[in-house]
Amino acid sequence: MTQVSLDALVAAARAGKLISFPTDTVPALAAIPDNAALIFTAKQRSQDKPLILMAARAEELWPFVAGSNSEYEIWQEVAKKYWPGALTLVLPASALVPKAMNPTDPKTIGIRVPDCAIAQKILAQTGPLATTSANLSGQPALQTMAEIEAQFPQALTLSAVECDNEIPGIGVPSTVAKWTGENWQILRQGGIKLV
Repeated sequence: MTQVSLDALVAAARAGKLISFPTDTVPALAAIPDNAALIFTAKQRSQDKPLILMAARAEELWPFVAGSNSEYEIWQEVAKKYWPGALTLVLPASALVPKAMNPTDPKTIGIRVPDCAIAQKILAQTGPLATTSANLSGQPALQTMAEIEAQFPQALTLSAVECDNEIPGIGVPSTVAKWTGENWQILRQGGIKLV
């Protein structure tokens, strides 16, 4: 049985273990950034598919990106408008991002703040985590903790009682927008339309 309390889940994440929790889109598989390799292994994910750095607050993510003052202003304006929410921004990575997050292109990092109370509660205690959808690579995202537990027995999930009052995610992955240096390129259209 890998379903645990919120406190045990946070402790496991801090200890470097693989965890899963609900978000506003689809449930996440997560680990501390230095242990991002656990996610690639568990998902059988190709190294050229980077992970997303998720945090409870935008302020925790800005140190992981690098840009000019004017770029920071643009990025922060977009973040204010859409976060917390289902938008992932792919930005130039700072030296703080472990190579394990994006092994084939460590120059960029995807960042996001989810609009989900339980995810924010976990992230507020763990700090930013490497995340991706909970599913085997190329398969549809799993929607329930029971499905996640069956497919990823090595990952700790929240016990059902901890998720009781949580509104389920929309089941659609986040919109992914990459900064080109001048504007946004939509890499994946999700629930949010960037305007």
